[in-house]
Amino acid sequence: MAKRDFYEILGVSKSASADEIKKAYRKVAMQYHPDRNPNDKEAEEKFKEAAEAYEVLSDADKKAKYDRYGHAAFGPGTGGGAGGYSNMDDIFSQFGDIFGDDMFGSFFGGGRRSSGGAGRARGQKGSNLRIKLKLNFEEIAKGVTKNVKVKKHVLCNTCGGNGAKDKNSVQNCGTCGGSGQVRRVTNTFLGQMQTVSTCPTCNGEGSTVTSKCGSCKGEGRVYGEETISIDIPAGVSEGMQLSMSGKGNAGERGGFAGDLIIQIEEETHPELQRDGLNVAYDLHISFSDAVFGTQVEVPTIDGRAKIKIPAGTQSGKIFRLKGKGFPEVQGYNKGDQLIYVNVWTPQQVSDEERQMLEKLGESPNFKPQPTKSDKSFFDRVKEAFS
Repeated sequence: MAKRDFYEILGVSKSASADEIKKAYRKVAMQYHPDRNPNDKEAEEKFKEAAEAYEVLSDADKKAKYDRYGHAAFGPGTGGGAGGYSNMDDIFSQFGDIFGDDMFGSFFGGGRRSSGGAGRARGQKGSNLRIKLKLNFEEIAKGVTKNVKVKKHVLCNTCGGNGAKDKNSVQNCGTCGGSGQVRRVTNTFLGQMQTVSTCPTCNGEGSTVTSKCGSCKGEGRVYGEETISIDIPAGVSEGMQLSMSGKGNAGERGGFAGDLIIQIEEETHPELQRDGLNVAYDLHISFSDAVFGTQVEVPTIDGRAKIKIPAGTQSGKIFRLKGKGFPEVQGYNKGDQLIYVNVWTPQQVSDEERQMLEKLGESPNFKPQPTKSDKSFFDRVKEAFS
């Protein structure tokens, strides 16, 4: 099923401010919150959908990419930069703060949602990674899947990411009792006021490690290598960035993984040049071929094509191969291949050739006689880009 527009999900316009986007997400999240809609799968999916939309639209860089390229800016199957949330607890951990420290719990009655410690903070999030990916013209035109080996921090297989030597080396925090939070009640002239803050002992994780894992030294991650399959949509261009959520460096002690940012680079084609969606080729023909006409073979993005050069073709003539250019990312338009004809002028001639050319130059047929159908250089350029 096609992904819905993120602005439509939150009910805001593209010109909405960060504060308006935040308020809109709060409203949608409150409407479809699982505690308000128990055992309602449709509401749960809309709750996840809203979180995914908010992750992109609340980030200035991701929002700019989404505005320009749509869902394709983050690569097919990457969840629009949010990864597509499958775990409700991840949403509560990542976005609960926009409602206040204790929204996803006390507001709906009695403590945070809990599913094996869901209310606790997770370890430190991993950093983003950036890689450059070179593509040739054919890969850009058709789209491609690339398997790339990336050196980065990966989850420690020994401890499973918690940083502990074994399961007996993890215990509930004695300060917060495993909640990850400490509450304090103070008396003010308005009465008693309760504040909730992150536990300073366990940093909100709710547990402490008494004996660290020998493989990762308690970090929950090690430096290694991962082969990542990257889906590149057709029509990408030089400098465009795609994002894969959760494919960056692994977080410490179970923290969220960072994102993988892929920057597109175009390989130089030996014969063709790219101009937006169009592709250009300079065709050089001889004077005799321009006079009598000929048939030539020209390179294209995906092979070669034959074109007919009519008799009397002038230098500067532009031929167009419809639909032989690049497709538009997330669109239906497709560029053309433009073939620029250049009549080759000999730079050296023999005495015999000079005499022949001097004689031909006296003929009326070799005198320039442009007609209205012979467009000027500027008219041809304007026609090529219209």
